[in-house]
Amino acid sequence: MFIDEAKIRVKAGDGGNGCMAFRREKFVPRGGPSGGDGGRGGDVVMESSQRHNTLIHFRYNPEHKAQRGEHGMGSNCTGLDGRSTTLKVPVGTTVYDAETGELVHDFQEPDERVVVAKGGRGGRGNQHFATSTHQAPREHELGRTGEERYYRLELKLLADVGLVGFPNAGKSTLISRISAARPKIADYPFTTLEPNLGVVTVGEEPDLESFVVADMPGLIEGAHLGSGLGTQFLRHIERTRLLVHVVDVSDASGREDVVEDFKVINLELASFGDGSLAQKPMIVVASKIDVANPEKLKKLTAHAKRRKLEFHAVSAVTGQGIDELKWAIAKRLRTVES
Repeated sequence: MFIDEAKIRVKAGDGGNGCMAFRREKFVPRGGPSGGDGGRGGDVVMESSQRHNTLIHFRYNPEHKAQRGEHGMGSNCTGLDGRSTTLKVPVGTTVYDAETGELVHDFQEPDERVVVAKGGRGGRGNQHFATSTHQAPREHELGRTGEERYYRLELKLLADVGLVGFPNAGKSTLISRISAARPKIADYPFTTLEPNLGVVTVGEEPDLESFVVADMPGLIEGAHLGSGLGTQFLRHIERTRLLVHVVDVSDASGREDVVEDFKVINLELASFGDGSLAQKPMIVVASKIDVANPEKLKKLTAHAKRRKLEFHAVSAVTGQGIDELKWAIAKRLRTVES
């Protein structure tokens, strides 16, 4: 199951209490204070990991605590520090404060570590309160409370290319043809209910190139407002460098105006977030050309030309235009900033 959102509570360990004790030795009947300090509470740390690709382990286990520090002991012995707790998150996870909405950290690289809740400081033992006029202090400190925080986690996939388009436009069939990804494919809308990633390779060693393609579930009108779970899907293409807009030019979809379909999806991209999705470089792909309606193909080709967008026509079933598209994407990615 692909889970890309989670809310969690983290609690760092409390500090151990300082100890009140006095030396009691055979020939030292009135020894001085010897209370040790409490140990420090453990931190809660988040670390990005390439071994994880979903937030499902947080969905069903939302509370995480670090160990408290041990109390101080006599003979000036300091309590042991509490063990920290490390939470593994997938690369691409964004962490927000659930109460204020403030961005805490964006994990974009593997092995990044961030302390999300600091452990409490250990209390001081009574040895620290001795002075020349107060030689038998009974004062000692309690350990400080460890931080408690609530966080909202969002996972945004890290891919070079995002496939967008209406449901049943042929995106899943396309990614299965150009990569080793094997998404569910069927002839009804919303077959894809979660993003799929595929690695595409072109060329041969030593000039082999590869890039990651994300197959997004189909978008519908109103996606930027959440229709069809659109907001959950759109954020996954925020990090992509290039969009491939797949448009069905056959009569199978029942949609008549391919240019209008193209405009609707572009409007959803422009309306999401700060509108940056609409500014991404785009390649337009006419799919299912083995059963294409010639008039629809002609209209889409002309519209792409007017918009000065690179255009390709492919059939994932017969393989027509697939290799040319793969090379075109690789070439375009070389010119796009990461």
